[in-house]
Amino acid sequence: MSRILVRELKDKTDQTVTVSGWLHKKRLLGGLNFITLRDRSGVVQSLIKEKAEIEKLRGLQIGTVMSLTGKVIADERAPGGVELHDVVVDVQVPVTDEPPIEIDKPISHKSENLDTLFEYRVLNVRNLQEQKIFKIRASILASIRDYLTKNEFVEIQTPKLLAEATEGGAEVFKLDYFDKTATLAQSPQFYKQIMVGAYERVFEIAAAYRAEPSATTRHMSEVMMLDIEMGFVSGHDEVLDTVGDMTINVLDKIYKDHADDLKSLNAPDLKLPEGGKVPRFTIAKIHEMYEAATKNTVDDKKDLTPDEEKWICEYARKELGSDLVYATDFPLAAAKFYHKRNPENGTVYWGDLLFRGLEIATVPLRENNYQKMVQQMKEAGLDVEHEGFKYYLQAFKYGLPEHGGCGFGIDRLVEKTIGLSNVKEATLFPRDINRLTP
Repeated sequence: MSRILVRELKDKTDQTVTVSGWLHKKRLLGGLNFITLRDRSGVVQSLIKEKAEIEKLRGLQIGTVMSLTGKVIADERAPGGVELHDVVVDVQVPVTDEPPIEIDKPISHKSENLDTLFEYRVLNVRNLQEQKIFKIRASILASIRDYLTKNEFVEIQTPKLLAEATEGGAEVFKLDYFDKTATLAQSPQFYKQIMVGAYERVFEIAAAYRAEPSATTRHMSEVMMLDIEMGFVSGHDEVLDTVGDMTINVLDKIYKDHADDLKSLNAPDLKLPEGGKVPRFTIAKIHEMYEAATKNTVDDKKDLTPDEEKWICEYARKELGSDLVYATDFPLAAAKFYHKRNPENGTVYWGDLLFRGLEIATVPLRENNYQKMVQQMKEAGLDVEHEGFKYYLQAFKYGLPEHGGCGFGIDRLVEKTIGLSNVKEATLFPRDINRLTP
């Protein structure tokens, strides 16, 4: 008999069918014996009465791979509204070792339990609630790709092994590469700008590596980033609007498509700005508002403090009805060499997209003039003759239009969409300063 999926059982009432999956729960009570089987589409409860079939289950543990053949009976009390009766058990891969965790019970995400969570990740991803996190994550990625593809962005893949760290910023991972020193890419920054010269609009979703010795709820050593670059823009506003519109569309779709899952995960209700435009405040204005409201003084005003990010997001949600807010117009002191400066007010065309208290994307306009780029690199103390800049500068020398883009943290977006407390919880197998396995 051909296998069918659990989700199809509701349409097979009074028919005899075969389902295959993993033993998810077992209750042998003597007269009434129930087992629950899990496949990729859900779980089904089965009533087993025959002694010969019950004996097949003796000593078997959760995770045993099996098939069940039985009659589909409607029962509103059962998961999915149906049960299997008159069941014949076919054990394919028996598991006899007792698992170290109970996957049919709630998995704790308390901060003191995170090491246990990740240590047994191989097993706890079999938990139905835990699976919802990564199904939502997959849908977020699919929705991003769908939005960008519909808006004529071409997906690219760029190298993660580089000759040397030339961009600066965060510390890099170095490794031996056939008697040379290579580094793991911190971002595809140079490559995506180069590709504007070919396709105008490009994006990449890939891992980036940051050797920062950070042990916080918002940092990891390996992160999943969405990188966008778009050419022939009319100015910074167009870049901010595109990234904001993409984020609004993705969140709206996820909250509709995964409404039940998000509710069961206790995700916050979603508030999106009316009119589809993310509200904006300059960095200077946020400092001013925050200091006035909290009576706290911010000493380093190059960026927002974590507390300021949280405060302005709470303000935007309460006063403007938006879980998203932009912090814009960073001071020149914060600029990287490839950022375009605003000569009118001495700031940088750079905005950070904040979501529920956390920065999820950096959204700047790039300098596209070759001479200005060389000048800004020299001012930053960089060697423009360095081999690592040779091909990057070729793109500018031979014509790049005005362009901008973003580096967007997928892990952070998933974390805040679901309402988790740590970016690592939104990652299947997180890598940080303490963990390199599983």
